[in-house]
Amino acid sequence: MSLALIGGTGLNSLDGLEVLASHAVETPYGQPSMAIEEGVYAGKKVFFFHRHGGNAQPIPPHRVNYRANLWALRELGVERIIAANAVGAIDPLMTSGKLVLPHQIIDYTWGREHSFDDGSSGKLLHVDFTHPYDEVLRSEILRAAETAGVSCIDSAVLGVVQGPRLETAAEVARFSRDGCDLLGMTGMPEAALARELGVPYAAICMVVNAAAGLNDAPISIDDIRQTLLTETALFGAVVTAFLKA
Repeated sequence: MSLALIGGTGLNSLDGLEVLASHAVETPYGQPSMAIEEGVYAGKKVFFFHRHGGNAQPIPPHRVNYRANLWALRELGVERIIAANAVGAIDPLMTSGKLVLPHQIIDYTWGREHSFDDGSSGKLLHVDFTHPYDEVLRSEILRAAETAGVSCIDSAVLGVVQGPRLETAAEVARFSRDGCDLLGMTGMPEAALARELGVPYAAICMVVNAAAGLNDAPISIDDIRQTLLTETALFGAVVTAFLKA
């Protein structure tokens, strides 16, 4: 089945990807973040793009054209999506440097184009989003992580916040009371749009810091970048094992 990998902060490119083609897909929703690369990775055909558009002029999380991105992947024949997300952790067990596969989402974002349903079809587009990530795909990723010898925490509630600023300590306390284990900025509406299109979707979260107010240490962007160097390698190892399974 055709697989797409969506890169995020720290995963601007896919090391080892042999690029065969680059697709600038036109969509009814405008331009995707960047041209989508088609290539061979771990011996299998994959598609890859960076949701923030790369390093030249990065798109902030609240300005990403999620609808165009997901529509373009579907137009290219993508049948499954694995997305990377850099996140902060509320759960003390999910320390910096860990990979986590979330199983649930709480969406705190606002003002984003979060549905393909604009009313023009004459019928309402209701989709079941009880379980936002595809369970079969999640199980395959977990098995791949085990095969690769990469520690990967199964199950977490991802709170998706607006960004691009980080959260206040009071906000983090509120999100904790709501049941969030992780906080990120790009998980929604990406997951919901994939569900609307009927494309199985799962996320691999890379924990880069403890959320604000959980310890006395200030959040360091330099430390986050350094952590991402390690975690992107782990992400690549999991995906390689996934493709070779």
